Parts: sequence; C-alpha cells; structure tokens
Amino acid sequence: MSQNFVNPDQIRAWFSRAMSDMYKSEVPLYDTLLDLVAQVNAKTLAAQPELAAQLARTGEIERLDIERHGAIRVGTAQELSNMRRVFAVMGMQPVGYYDLSPAGVPVHSTAFRATHEASLQASPFRVFTSLLRLELIDDEALREKAARILAARQIFTDRALKLAARFEAQGGLDEVDAREFVAEALHTFRWHSEATVSLADYQELHGQHRLIADVVAFKGPHINHLTPRTLDIDEAQAEMPRRGVSAKAVIEGPPPRKCPILLRQTSFKALEEAVRFAGSDAGSHTARFGEIEQRGVALTRKGRALYDHLLDLARSRISGAPNEGNADAYMRNLQDSFAAFPDDYEQLHAQGLAYFRYFLTGKQGAEPDADLQTLIAQGHIRFEPLVYEDFLPVSAAGIFQSNLGDKAQAEYAQNASQAAFEQALGAKVQDELALYQDTQDRSLAACLQALGAQAGSPVAA
Repeated sequence: MSQNFVNPDQIRAWFSRAMSDMYKSEVPLYDTLLDLVAQVNAKTLAAQPELAAQLARTGEIERLDIERHGAIRVGTAQELSNMRRVFAVMGMQPVGYYDLSPAGVPVHSTAFRATHEASLQASPFRVFTSLLRLELIDDEALREKAARILAARQIFTDRALKLAARFEAQGGLDEVDAREFVAEALHTFRWHSEATVSLADYQELHGQHRLIADVVAFKGPHINHLTPRTLDIDEAQAEMPRRGVSAKAVIEGPPPRKCPILLRQTSFKALEEAVRFAGSDAGSHTARFGEIEQRGVALTRKGRALYDHLLDLARSRISGAPNEGNADAYMRNLQDSFAAFPDDYEQLHAQGLAYFRYFLTGKQGAEPDADLQTLIAQGHIRFEPLVYEDFLPVSAAGIFQSNLGDKAQAEYAQNASQAAFEQALGAKVQDELALYQDTQDRSLAACLQALGAQAGSPVAA
C-alpha cells in the first residue's frame, strides 16, 4: 500500500466514531446507554481483577470502549452490492450467512467486519446487514409495488460511490479523500423523518410486515441500532429500568456463565418517531432501538453443535418464542439446559469446544521435542479465549421480533439461500469458523517459532 494511502483500519475507526456521534444526536437514549455500559464495565473490572488481567493480556481492554456494532436493512441486490464496496474501503468484509426467515423475519444477512485479529484490535466495528426478500411477500401486487419504490431510490451519494471506485482503482485513498469518504458514506445511515411513500402505501406495506415498511418506505437504510459491549449484561439489563429505559424481557443467547460463550444481547424497546408521508400526511414509525451486547469465547463447530442442541432444548420447553409472559420460565430452562456445557476454559480447550489464542509466558528452557500440551503444562505457553466477533441468527431474530411487536408475521418457512444472497452481494461470504481457526493457528505458530529459536531447533506442534 502506498505511504500516501490511509490504512482502512483508520478509515473504519473514523467512520465508527462519526457514526456514534451522529446516533447520539439522533437517539439521545443511546448516550444514556453508553454511560450505563461504561459504569457497568468499570464496576465489573474493579470487582473481577482476574477478568481485568485477562483482557489486558489479550489486548481487549484497549478496544472495549470503542467497540460497536450497527445494523442496517437494504432493499435490493444493487444496494447490497454497493454496500459491500463502501465497507471494503473501511477494510470490512462480508462474514457469515444468516437466514432469519424461520423466525418470521423476511431477510437474510451477513456481517461486514475486519477479518484479521490485528485489524479487529484496531477497530472492532461491525455492521449486521440484512437484505429484504421481496420474494417472500405473498401479495404479488404489493411485491411489485415495493420493487418499484425501491428501484426509484439511490441510498448512496454520487460522491461516496466515486470515492469507492477510486479506492478500487488505485488500491487506497489519501487522507483528504478518506475523510471526505467518511462524511459522504455517513449520509447513507442517517434517519429521514420524511417517508418516500404515501400513508396509505406505508400502511399497506406495514400490514404485510413492519420490517418491509421500514426498508421500503424511506430514503435509505437508517442505522437502527448501535451496540456497545458490556462485561456484565445481566447488570446492564437490571440497570436500564432504573434509568427509565424500557428493556426487552429476555436476554438473547446463552445463560449467564463464569466463562462467557458466543454472544448475549438485549435492547431497549424501539422508539415511536414522527414521520411526514408523501402527500403531507403525518404519522409515526417504529424502528430504531438501543442494544447492548456481551461477547464471550468463539466456539468451534463441535461447540456450536452442542450450543445449538442445548438452545433448542431450552426453547422446546416453553410455548412460543421467549417473551414477557414466559421470561422467567425460559431463563430457568436455559440455565438448566446449559448445565451440560462445560464452564471452564481448561475443559473448553481440552474438549475442542472453543477457539483460543496462544501466548508465550516468558519462561525459558522449552524442550525441542515437546508438544503443545506439554508446553502448556510446563508453563511455556498459555491460552486465552478468542472473542466471538459474529452474530447468532436466533438472537438476531429475537432482537428484531422484540422491536417489531409480538404480532409480527411468523409464518415464513425456512428459506435459506446463501447462493442467492452471494449473487446479490457480488462476492462470497467468508466462513467465520475458518477465520477463528486461522487466528488460533497464527498465534500457535508464532509461539512455536519463538520457542524453537530459543531451543535452537523447531518445537513440535
């Protein structure tokens, strides 16, 4: 990369900060959420020095206050493809495929994020990006109307697309162009209180599904939440109502654990916001909300299979999806079911259930023919949990449903179509498990190389 080009990690950091500032001005409760999370994190670190030490060793402590993920919903293949191009300028690639249709949400999705651990440490900004599936609208006339409305809009400024093209052509952007790109790209994610459709058309779209109205009826894919990372989501959940914030009934994901796994999420209820419709009719729209997440260790394929089995078991013991009426029973079922999942990093490592990063301890005298387990046992190498950077389809659907209302349509059959999504995207999505494996392998190779150099010959893997 030319020395004149700004590192995409830096562009992403600038954009993340600009997005956060914009969202603070648009949704004041978001600022309340940031303050709440900062206080919970400080309290947790003070009460758990071993956790503070772990985060310091892995470098996560340095990214904690800047960690965010956003979520957007686009309406067409062209919008998704251009979104990929825009995020590429920020060093963000599509990772994972998520089908939310079984939960009654007519979208499929990917997460745009950095893929190398060094880039994630520099700026762990992610955007969960969903594509509306017009083919799931059963009313043909309404489906065609929605397609016409979407075809008439342009969600990116001309300048943003020109700068993305310049990035592609020359392999980077200089600082002047990079800062202009951030400002131009930000316009795509702004809230617009003027709808592009009449009140009657909005109501028709809304009657099919609230999310369809959210995607189709506006000028662009307003960011609908921006999520900070907490170290204790149960404390954050309890604190929200103390601050006058209405929290959703159930924390999505696994139950509380000593060794957190994957992802837990909660949110405050979506805001009802005033909207002016075409023809000057006034009304309101409910879409944007505030979310908090707690991230744990990434699970291997074996670990994910166990997680999915235990989650299905817990959900099968209640009637319907988790909600305010069955929240207590569901959480008890969840805790009981997950008693079968080891809650100890040593066991997670020994059983191959989770991914880890390896670090040298500084101890000298490793034997040249020692294997990994021996090197760990003798204190030459330690392992630390590798943080989960992605999302959970059931949890994402649960967050959507909580903020779309309990009566949101839930009648779509399973309609996973990764090939169709990738065709719209214009690229393949990356396998998140392969990325975790690469990170784990790189950390181990670096340790073994360093120990081999100390020992004067290669150390066994």
